[in-house]
Amino acid sequence: MVIKTLIVLMLLVIIGSLFSALYFLAKDKNGGERTVKALTVRIGLSIGLFVFLLIGYYFNLVGQV
Repeated sequence: MVIKTLIVLMLLVIIGSLFSALYFLAKDKNGGERTVKALTVRIGLSIGLFVFLLIGYYFNLVGQV
């Protein structure tokens, strides 16, 4: 149950980062440093979640549905 909660929380944080990048894209007229940083965070979190799922599947922490 803890693993499922952690996965859902990670997905929510990833979606939040995506929406913050959208907000920065709309509000920042010059440059896009904050947008790029938000998207970089999102990519890092997505890769981390993917690796976590692979490790969880390997150690049978994440079962098949």
